[in-house]
Amino acid sequence: MGVSCGAEYGDYFVPKSTRTVKTISQENHQIFINQEDYNYEEEVQLKLMYKAISQLNDIEKALIFMYLEDKDYREIAETLGINEVNARVKMNRIKGKLKKILNP
Repeated sequence: MGVSCGAEYGDYFVPKSTRTVKTISQENHQIFINQEDYNYEEEVQLKLMYKAISQLNDIEKALIFMYLEDKDYREIAETLGINEVNARVKMNRIKGKLKKILNP
């Protein structure tokens, strides 16, 4: 069963009938990491970043997650229903907001 893209990025960004993506359950998957490959500092930094992202509003979260998924600004703009320049401006503002959250 597909999950609408709108559900992932917020129901009011993309109409549910526009796109669907298939998801898989991660419950039964295990990932094994060699001790020498594990980076504790990187894990701590990622947790701090996700905690900072959780403080953003829904539109900002959608934009940052699409950016982190390497979506280009054209695709981000189309998904959010804004123009490409606006997407770039919003992204720069979000980066500044995250810097302030992470470096008070």
